[in-house]
Parts: sequence; structure tokens; C-alpha cells
Amino acid sequence: MTTPSTPYQQPQSQPPQQQPQAPQQAFPSQGHVPHQPVPYASPIPARRAHLGDALASEWTKLRSVRSTMWSLGVMILLMVGIGLLAAAVVAATRDAVGGDVDTTGENVLTLGFFGVLLSSLCVMTLGVLTMSSEYGTGMIRTTLTACPSRGRVLAAKALVYFAVVFTVSTLTTLVVAALQTTIIDATAPATSEWLRATVGVSLYLSLLGLLSMAVGALIKHSAGAITVMVGLVLVPLVLAMFMFSRSLRGVQDFLFAYSIPSQLIQFYGTAFSDGGPSGWTPLWIILGMTAIAMAGAYLSLDRRDA
Repeated sequence: MTTPSTPYQQPQSQPPQQQPQAPQQAFPSQGHVPHQPVPYASPIPARRAHLGDALASEWTKLRSVRSTMWSLGVMILLMVGIGLLAAAVVAATRDAVGGDVDTTGENVLTLGFFGVLLSSLCVMTLGVLTMSSEYGTGMIRTTLTACPSRGRVLAAKALVYFAVVFTVSTLTTLVVAALQTTIIDATAPATSEWLRATVGVSLYLSLLGLLSMAVGALIKHSAGAITVMVGLVLVPLVLAMFMFSRSLRGVQDFLFAYSIPSQLIQFYGTAFSDGGPSGWTPLWIILGMTAIAMAGAYLSLDRRDA
């Protein structure tokens, strides 16, 4: 029998038969231990974050940005420079007229009002930037990722800001008041007058800054929030100056008495008009305004996206 010569006539080769494999053992043989991965153990102890961590974070952010140094530096410069300049002018005028100028302790402390009023603009600017700058740079997303509790973030910012501004303003007003008394060589004011002109003024400025921070959280825009705060401070007093109609006399008196500059000068025992708040009452007024604004800021921060 002849073998086919063409490839097409070649018989197809059968595939090699596969040898049956021995069944694998379901369990390892005796003495064999399978490899088990070792879980990673961090050397850093794990714990729940608390308010102290948020305070440390906000303190690091506040002291590391340039706006803080510039704002506080200009605030100190205005308080010291204008306060001492006013005292020097009063002392020179008294010497020129032969000592006929009244230089009681109360008037000496009042000289610090002009520097404090201008420095309030720096306090408001820093308060707005403490909150709104994170929205401008997008840092607020990182902040809320690291600390999902938005109420804790707002509380930490408020506490750190209040502590810094109150400490700096209290020390500065104490130094200015002491130097003014020395320059004019006037009678030392009473303890209550010192307390209102230093601690009271510093508390008012710090609360005004917290009010600005709340407005920054509500508006989320630095320029817009600063404009709103400057208008809140200056517009009522300016409007009152141009209300000449008798029908607006009641509104004019109210604006003169309850505008922020009028409340601030009350701590020095002076008033722009009669019938307004006196003593420590302006402090309670600004405290109520700040509490309402901070409540609104919390609701805004908690319910709106970053």
C-alpha cells in the first residue's frame, strides 16, 4: 500500500494524550505552614482628633501667613504712632499757652481713641482674611477634609483669632496709655478708667474682628466682606452728619449714639451725643451682634459646599 505523497493526503497527527494529573491535596501535608502576611503596625499611636488639634492647626496657619504680620504690625503702628503724636501735640499746646489746657486723666486716655479707631480697620481686615482667604485659595477643602466637623473648625478659628488680637491690643493700649500719661505729666486715671480704656477697648476690637470673620464666612469673598465691614463702621456716622431735616432728628440721634465709633469712644468716658450706651453697655451690644453673625456663619458653613 503506497503512502500518500502530497501534504493534503498526509494523515492528520493525533494530539498527544495528556497524562492525568494527580489531585492536589486539599490540606497541606503535616509539617508545612502556609505563608501569612504580617499586618503593618504604625509606630504613631492612633487617637481621635479633638479641639486641641484644630487649635494647633489654626494657630499654625494664622502665624505663618503674611497678612497676619502686616495687619497686626500696622495696627500697633497706628495705635502707638497716633496716640503718642496726639499726646505730644497736647503737651506742646499746654506749654505754649502756659498750662491752661485741661489735662485730666480722662482726657489723657481719650487721646488713644484716634489710633484705636483707625486700627480697627486692620482688625476687621485680618478677621475677614482669617476665613475668606481659604475660600480664595481652595485651602478650605483641605481644612474640612482634615477636620470634617465644621463647627470645630469655626470654633478653632474664632478662639485663636480672638486670643491673638486681644493679647496684642491689650498690651499696645497699656503701653500707649502709660506713655501718654508720662508725656503730658497728667494725673494718673482711676483704675476703672484704665480698665475700660485698655481691656474694654481690646475686648471690643476683638469682638469686632470676630464679627468680620463671620461676615467673611457668609460672603466667602475677601474684598466684598471687607467692604461690608467698612460700611458698617463708617456709613451710619457719615449718614447722621448729613441728616439736617427735623423729621430725621430721631434717626440722626440713634445713629450718633449707636454707631460703632460712638460705642468705641464710650470706653474713654466721652460720647458723641446724649442718651446713648455708656459704661460697659457697648461691649454687650457688640457681643450680641457677633453671636448672631457667628450663628449664621456656622449654618452657612455647615449647609453649603466648600
